[in-house]
Amino acid sequence: MADVPVVVARQAAAAAARRSGVTVRLAEGRGDEDAVRAVFDEVWPTLEDGTQVTSNLLHALVHSGSYASMALDSTTGEPIGAALGFPGHRADVPGRLYLHSHMAAVRESLRNRRVGTALKLHQRWWAMDQGIPVVSWTFDPLVRRNAFLNAIRLGVEVREYHRDFYGEMTDTINAGDRTDRFVAWWVVDSPLAALAAAGEVHAPDEASLAGYARSLLADIDGEPVRAVDPSIDETVLVALPDDIVAIRRADPDRALRWRLAVREAIEAAYAAGLSVTTVTDKGSYVFSREVAA
Repeated sequence: MADVPVVVARQAAAAAARRSGVTVRLAEGRGDEDAVRAVFDEVWPTLEDGTQVTSNLLHALVHSGSYASMALDSTTGEPIGAALGFPGHRADVPGRLYLHSHMAAVRESLRNRRVGTALKLHQRWWAMDQGIPVVSWTFDPLVRRNAFLNAIRLGVEVREYHRDFYGEMTDTINAGDRTDRFVAWWVVDSPLAALAAAGEVHAPDEASLAGYARSLLADIDGEPVRAVDPSIDETVLVALPDDIVAIRRADPDRALRWRLAVREAIEAAYAAGLSVTTVTDKGSYVFSREVAA
């Protein structure tokens, strides 16, 4: 008998792809690998006209059984998204094996179609089919759309926060900025992941959380304002800027103020024993005290 959760995961991935107007499949052969690399290099162009993944490295990863996929526009057949992951080992994972999802990208003009969700749900199905229980990746805590994708559309757990995780980066999006990162921890067969894949996880209405403390908010001019230091008994909200990528381009000094303010708010929340539990409809993190099962 087929493994029912794997079949359901595959159906959810296929449904997400149809809604996004794409076909998601594994990269096969040099031509596909070149297309994957082209998407990555378009999304993260380097300052020195380099590449995000060299052709020999990507070929070696694919040959050795790592995950590389591409999203093709259902009408034109054009590659418009791609993802890359490779195995990792941790003692706290059943069987010690997990998938580190290193890169996932969608061409900028097509990001309103939820192609990223389709790519990730294909990755979830693939991991389940391979018997891999966890997919993990890092994401910039300042990027609101990624916070929403991870918490609401995918149902991940935010495990860790690291200052300057990658050090200095040279692509045109991250150059000159601190590379603070959250670690997403996706237990692929968890009830939360299944609910998210079915579209049954919803962002809370931020207006309904008006009674909770705000550790960080934006003032009328869009500047970050630290409000309170959280205590261990509180639920607190940490606001994010509307579009940190646009702010970086237009006003790097303001982007840095947001970076440092969000860093301070997140570290204060962790120090108080709180963790990210969801993201509101307005893109604020909700930090709450973890309750032991």
